[in-house]
Amino acid sequence: MPEGDTIFRAARSLRETLEGRVVVAVATTAPRVRALGAQRLVGQTVTAVQPRGKHLLIWFSPGDLALHTHMRMTGSWHVYRPGQRWRRPERLATLVLSVEGWTAVCFSAPVCELLSRAQVECHRALAALGPDALDDRTDLPEARRRLDARAGWTVGEALLDQRVLAGVGNVYKSEVLFLHAVDPWARVDEVAEEVRDALLATAERLLKANVRAGGSPIRVTTANPGAGGPRLHVYGRARRPCLRCSTPIAVAGQGEQARLTYWCPRCQGPGPHRRGAAAPAARR
Repeated sequence: MPEGDTIFRAARSLRETLEGRVVVAVATTAPRVRALGAQRLVGQTVTAVQPRGKHLLIWFSPGDLALHTHMRMTGSWHVYRPGQRWRRPERLATLVLSVEGWTAVCFSAPVCELLSRAQVECHRALAALGPDALDDRTDLPEARRRLDARAGWTVGEALLDQRVLAGVGNVYKSEVLFLHAVDPWARVDEVAEEVRDALLATAERLLKANVRAGGSPIRVTTANPGAGGPRLHVYGRARRPCLRCSTPIAVAGQGEQARLTYWCPRCQGPGPHRRGAAAPAARR
């Protein structure tokens, strides 16, 4: 699933190519766009592109409408010059938005809907989002309050909850917990208060480090990846040696959706086998 840094980069690219330009053509297979009449966007001007955690909003004027997309596990935004060959098949295009000189294509997005401003403001998923890790001034105290409110959750699941710190995904979850030697299956209330603050601050720092202007789209969390060296500490490195202690990295599904979590059993703890690990039903 694209994480906050991926969506931030997509928004930056869309902003550079769409903002201030008039829509000349729209095509879509998304029922929740077609139902409101996608062609009403033709002739309107793209006024803003806003990333919100893992969500993305494209605003149009004078209709005061927003195109809301969420990529989940399959979606992506691409931009092309007219006539340029697409990198994915046309049949996978959920929405195609054209302005003079550019075409923006949203591929395989499970969520693609056209909303009024009032609908955006009361949208259940958008309204519930926690502070955005990629805001200029991320409200970490508020994120900490929301993390504390999930005292009985495992900390791995709590960090993934977009109502805590929006933008943190599976990669950053695993990496941040490793950096602070925290067992992903520890309950939030078992994690020292200063470590909870550090987890959130590190997540913010890593996300922002990976979206700096001109930065590589290749995600890095290690200090010195070097030529061909590891870019990540644990994520995607199952059975490879831990960069600290050489213990093989473990991987297991976590939570109701069984999202894969990577961790070092020696540096962080036994994981799902730890005594008193919370059951999924207890987290709702």
